[in-house]
Amino acid sequence: MGLLSEGITEVIAVTQDNAAPIGIIVKPGHSPKMILYKGSKTAENVVNYGWVTANFVSDAYLYTLYAFTDVQKENLRLVFVGGSEMQILVESDAWMAFRTRIVNETKDAYFVELVPVASEYVRDQMRPVNRGFNSVIDATVHATRYVITPDEQLLKMILYHLDIVRKCGGKRELEAAELIKKVCGI
Repeated sequence: MGLLSEGITEVIAVTQDNAAPIGIIVKPGHSPKMILYKGSKTAENVVNYGWVTANFVSDAYLYTLYAFTDVQKENLRLVFVGGSEMQILVESDAWMAFRTRIVNETKDAYFVELVPVASEYVRDQMRPVNRGFNSVIDATVHATRYVITPDEQLLKMILYHLDIVRKCGGKRELEAAELIKKVCGI
């Protein structure tokens, strides 16, 4: 699959007029999967449209931005793959398009199998990732949970990662940290 490796790969999932950070789960011998929580626009769109694009982005701020705000139309680009019109982020370094199939459903979530349709490397050069980038991703994941259910342990983890961002991040990671603080009321 090239762009995906074993484990959970954090991407920005784009569905119809929507973007949100999502982990794609890859286990040896199995198709890639996502877990989507009911009530989210991403889950609703996967059910209604049957596709998702995984956008690989080297700008940490975008993971935080799309976790807490709606994507603007001008930040999406149409692509035609597998006979279908899909959308990707303009800022993508690379992307993969998938057809989706719900393989299990619980009261709270859909378990979605991903069938690769197409992929493209948009940028020719490798962009190095600093330690702050990784901590932005972790702090964002914890922050999405914290805004729903404020919990002291989540707050400790957010603050731990924001400290790493402060020490190791660049300009965009520091901007993401400020957005996380604002959203969480820190």
